[in-house]
This record gives sequence, C-alpha cells and structure tokens, in this order.
Amino acid sequence: MDNSYIRLFENLNSNDVPIVGGKNASLGEMIQNLKQEGVRVPDGFATTAQAYWEFIEANQIKAQIKSLLHDLETEKQSLSEVGKAIRRLFKKTSFPKDVEEAICQAYQQLSQRYNTEDVDVAVRSSATAEDLPEASFAGQQETFLNVSGEEELLEACRECYASLFTNRAISYRQEKGFDHLEVALSIGIQKMVRSDLSGAGVMFSVDTETGFPDIVLINGAWGLGENVVQGAVTPDQYTVYKPLLKNQNCCPIIEKTKGSKEKKMVYASEGSSKTINIKTSSQERNTFVLENEDILQLARWACVIESHYEKPMDMEWAKDGETGDLYIVQARPETVQSQKISDSFETYRLKEKGNKLLEGLSIGDAIAAGKVCCIKSVKDIDQVEDNCILVTEMTDPDWVPVMKQVAGIITDYGGRTCHAAIVSRELGIPAIVGTGEATRLLKNGQEVTVSCAEGDRGYVYEDKLDYDVQQIDLENIPETKTQIMINIATPAAAFRWWRLPVQGIGLARMEFIINNLIKIHPMALVHYDNLDDKKAWKKIRDLTRGYDDKRDYFVDHLAQGIAKIASSQYPHPVIVRMSDFKTNEYANLIGGKQFEPKEENPMLGFRGASRYYSDRYRDGFALECQAIKRVREIIGFDNVIIMIPFCRTIKEADKVIEVLAKNGLKRGENGLKLYVMCELPSNVLLAKKFAERFDGFSIGSNDLTQLILGVDRDSSDLSDLFDEQDEAIKIAIEKVIKVAHQQGCKVGICGQAPSDYPDFASFLVNLGIDSISLNPDSVIEVKRRIAQQEDNN
Repeated sequence: MDNSYIRLFENLNSNDVPIVGGKNASLGEMIQNLKQEGVRVPDGFATTAQAYWEFIEANQIKAQIKSLLHDLETEKQSLSEVGKAIRRLFKKTSFPKDVEEAICQAYQQLSQRYNTEDVDVAVRSSATAEDLPEASFAGQQETFLNVSGEEELLEACRECYASLFTNRAISYRQEKGFDHLEVALSIGIQKMVRSDLSGAGVMFSVDTETGFPDIVLINGAWGLGENVVQGAVTPDQYTVYKPLLKNQNCCPIIEKTKGSKEKKMVYASEGSSKTINIKTSSQERNTFVLENEDILQLARWACVIESHYEKPMDMEWAKDGETGDLYIVQARPETVQSQKISDSFETYRLKEKGNKLLEGLSIGDAIAAGKVCCIKSVKDIDQVEDNCILVTEMTDPDWVPVMKQVAGIITDYGGRTCHAAIVSRELGIPAIVGTGEATRLLKNGQEVTVSCAEGDRGYVYEDKLDYDVQQIDLENIPETKTQIMINIATPAAAFRWWRLPVQGIGLARMEFIINNLIKIHPMALVHYDNLDDKKAWKKIRDLTRGYDDKRDYFVDHLAQGIAKIASSQYPHPVIVRMSDFKTNEYANLIGGKQFEPKEENPMLGFRGASRYYSDRYRDGFALECQAIKRVREIIGFDNVIIMIPFCRTIKEADKVIEVLAKNGLKRGENGLKLYVMCELPSNVLLAKKFAERFDGFSIGSNDLTQLILGVDRDSSDLSDLFDEQDEAIKIAIEKVIKVAHQQGCKVGICGQAPSDYPDFASFLVNLGIDSISLNPDSVIEVKRRIAQQEDNN
C-alpha cells in the first residue's frame, strides 16, 4: 500500500533516508536484509518527508516558523520562547485529508496483520538529518508508546511533528549546522513489543568508553526501554566478547553487573497517560533482566547488524513478555568512538590523593574539577554556570544546551547507555552516572574533582585536585624480537590500554579483582552460616543477594574479572597470578579476621603457594581454581596462563601442582600452562628443578631484590640500598634465564625495574629474555629503546 505519504518498513532500505529519515530507513534495511539472519524487527510503516511538507503547506505555517527562527537568530526572542511558539503552531493544525487517510489505512492494515482491531504501536520521530555517522540526534524528538486507535495515532503524529522544534532539537541543529527548514520529519509507527511485561534496553557493538571493538555492551531494565534511554534507572550491564561467539561451546559473557532498576515503565490501565512508572519489586531488583541465552542472542544480532552496516552500531532491544521473543527496535551508527582518531590517545592521572565523596560509573576517561551546580529540574538550567560540575538526578535532551558549557556531569541515576552518558561522550565531558546520592551529598558551590581516569568506576573527590594529561602517540612504533607485554591491575584498566602495541599481559593480579570487585574473604563465603562477625554476615548477605550458594558469588565475579582482562589481549597470553595477599590484607576483606593468623612479618609469612594446600585456605583456593577453569573452558579464554607466587621449595611446588590437578587444572590438559614467580633466592638456586615442573618463570624484581639484599623495600631509611640493578640481582637473573632456556622454559619479567630504568631493560634484552612486561604508561618509550638495543646487538 506504499504511496507518496506512506511507506511500509519492509519496502524501505538505507537509501531512503531523504524520504523517511535515518531511524525508519534503518528499520526497513534490517527487515529486508537481516530477517534471514534471524534478527527480529517489529513490523510497521513510516510517513514520508513529502507528508510532512504537505502538512506544513496545507496549514500555511512555514512563513511563521521562518519568522520565529529569525527572531531567535537576531536574539529578539529566547530559545525557549521560539520553541514554544513553533510547537504551538503545530498543535493548532490538522492533517490534510489525503495524508490522514493514508495514515489510517496503513494503521488498519497493520492491525489486521496482528489480528487485532486497534494494534498498540510506538510512534517515533525520524528526522531526515538524524542517525548519521557524525551526528546522532539522540533523543532530539519525541516518542509515544502504547498508542492505539486512529484518533490517538493522529494526535501522536501531530505531537511528533511539533517535536521537530523542541528546544533541544533546535539547539542541536544549530550546533551541527543544519538548516531548520531543510530538515523534514518522518514518523515511524511500529508494533509495540510487550516489554512492559519483561524488559528492554540499549546495546552497542563497541565499548562506549574505550572504543575496544571486540565487545558488545548491553544495558537492560524491567519494563519499557524509555527508562534506560533516559537514564531514569540504573540498569543491568552485560558485556560479551564477540570473537568467541562463533564457538558454540563457549559462553563468552565477560561481565554481568546487576543494576538497581528502581522502577519500570508499564502500560497505564487508567487515566489519560498511556504509560506509567511503578516501583519494581525486591525480587526484580535482585534479579538479572536477561538470562545468558538472551544475552548471547542479542550479542550475535549486534555482530550481524554491525557486519551488515560495516560500522559500530547503537541499538535498542526489547523482549516480549507474552511470547518471550527478543526484538531489535532501533539501530543507528555509533557516533563517538567510531569518529575518534586511533593513532593517539590521551591519558589522565591524578597527581595527589583526595577525600573520596562518592562513586558511580565512569563515562570517558578524563578528569575535571570545578564548583558544584546542583540542579534537580530542567526548569532551573538558567542557573548553570560555565565550567561548573553539573549535578542532577538524570538528564534528558532538554538539558543539552547547558551540558555543552559544563566541565563535568554527575547524576544519581543511569547506566553507560543513558542520555547523560551518550551526550557527555559526544561532547568529550567526563561524567559519573548512577551514583545514587549525588544530589543529596553534594552542595552548590562546593569544589570537587571528577575522575573518570581510574577504570570503570568514577570517583568524586573533595576539593580541586592536581592532575596531568599525557598524549600517547601510537604512530611509527618499531617491532621488537623481545615480546612486550603489560602489567594490568583491574579489568577496567585492560580495556583502557587495548590500543597499545603489546603481545599479551605479563601480570594480572588476582588480588586486585578480589579486593575491588568481590570484597569478601573467600573462606567467609565457604563458612557463611558459621561466621562469628554478625556485621560481616550482614554485609555479605547484602552483597550476595540472589546467590543461594555464597561461594558462587566469588566464582562468578572472579571469573568475569579475569575474563575481561583476558579478552583485551586474546589470543595473546595472559598470565594470571593466583592470589597473593598477605595475612593482614586478607584480614581486611569482609569476614576475613576470623580466618587469618596475626603475623609479625606478613611479607615473609602465610602467603602465596603455602596457602593453596593448607587446611586454612584450601577451600578458598578451590574457588580460585573454579574461576580459572570457568574462564578457560566455559567462557573460552584458553590464552590464560596460571602463575604461582611465592613458591618457596620444590616440595611446595609439587603440593600446589597436585592441588591444582585435583581442582581440574592439570598442566598440559586443554593447553594449560603453569608459570612460577621467580622472586625468592630458592627459585634462582633451584631453577633447574623448578623448570622441570613449570612452563615458565616470571621474575618479580621487587621481592627478589628485597630477599637477596635483605632490604625492606618499603623502608625509607634503607631506600638507598634497595637497588634492582645491584650486581647480585643481575647475576641471579642471568642464572635463571640461562638455566630456564637450557630446559626449554620461557622467562619473562613483570617487576618494576624495566619500566623505571632504561639500562636495566637493555641488560635484559642482552640476556635474551623472552618477554618484558611493563606498566602501560611506559610501553611506548621502553619499546622504542628495546628496538634500538636489539638493532645494536
């Protein structure tokens, strides 16, 4: 039934943007080309640009619109006054008869297709200048949900036309250089997905913060998807590793974070409003919106859509609560990371410590400082001052005009795909979203620092803190024979440094994941029902809601943290050091004091390998092993290598290897490699015997220096004696490399020395060390130096 005013989605494609706008053209493109790939898109139809121009002409409002826009340009009237006046013009109009008949006829046919009298539809605006690679126009026009009946539909269409001149849409077109009177508006009328009975959300085929291309990021909440888009709730977050999706034996979900999902939007049963927000139940808040199969299905669709469009994509999804089917309801090009130049990037670093006031999800990786401007309503945005830190509950497109003038943004609600996150990325402004209590804790005029440079958590610090910015140039980096790797502390840091020219991770510290993500002593989870500390018991209860077996909480979070690190360098090797807390550090974990002895010198006490076979910690180590096994065999990262720290004797090495095997981690099975830290004199003296039991050594130059020279590395009085380049240390390292190579064993170094001392890196290259693992910020400089040294050799 296509005509000059109506086009069915199934008859549209990407070439039809001038006729039906980016949003509707994309829906048609997917229905035409991706249906055979299994991608489900709800049926519908679009009004054309011609229908819009006929509407303007029939109601004779073009001259008035032009006059009002001229008033805005000449500052005779404000943006608010002009926008309101133009929208009022639209609302006094009526549709030309032939346009109205075309819309009603198409709606009747859509209703018949779904075997109902008045099908419920979503009515969305689709401007002919939106969803372009360089301009998203995200949320600039209105959306109307649960619209049914011809009268309601025509009213929603009129409101859509009027929304082409919302304040935010006018402002955005001005900024992007679009002529207001050259942009037409198409309307998409699409069958509603009953996600009010299930859930919905947003999905990106690239990491929105770092541009890492190998993941799909999914946000979801209960009910209709508007709350996620607007940032009105803190949603669940799921991250999937794309390259392993083709392997049916893998489940490459590398992150699942439960959002608070405070409310959900559902169909309204009474009153004039068609939708209503209601509070979610306790069970809903503590349950993931999507099961693993649904997460993987959406991620596969994201890959199909990205491959078809040949660019990173921003998509909206919905799950029908009546049928259980998933749908893609929108797809547009991603407009931030895809536009960035990849041959360089900036890194920010705080130069001083501060008092942490609150935290949330970090958006971007920059730092900003300024005075707080706490505004709870968009009505008060005229109070926003230039270069302030905007603090509010959430933002929507009406906030855009002032978001451009602030230094940073902090919100109570929202996830990585909410409006505040999308716009702040596009503007290059650091933002922290989903803090839960920013508007309550922060006061107008208070000086704060917003730091998004510390991983996936963003922190708000008291006062203006000093920070620096470093430009990392990735052009003309020479290749090296020596394998250059990096040391990574947290999963978030792995994504931050994915662009670096390295071949793996030489040290991923498990204890950082336990301390920052899990926070609970593993033995306190094993013996949860018998904890002496009732406060710790309550904290564990709250952190592990949704887990009947508390041990699963540890395994899930540890596995996902390791998997996220491993994904950043797959298929290059990622060496994961098993837990190496000292007893005092373990005791500081929630519930830890009950399970840790008090030691005079924890540095030389119950740590590393000695814990793994001990009755004190054996069950905790079993959880670590389960996590590693899951990462390698279920999630699919067989590039993970296990490293054993502080292994004092050969007898101890044999005990640890036996315990690993009992936990399903047998050296050589499924390609599993075992490394040992070389950080004790015994590792050097007995290098041949250790090499018979392990596949590689990783030199920990800090501990090795401490124990060979007998110097506390943290002692300020003895700092002059602590020298990783001392002759005794060099002799020890030379011996280990020589013996290991004789046994066919790899040797790398993960200590600080190569990052700090150029001559030390050259010394290692001359010895023929296999790999050098560096701190990320020193990679470029040291790699250039190593290449030069190799050329000289």
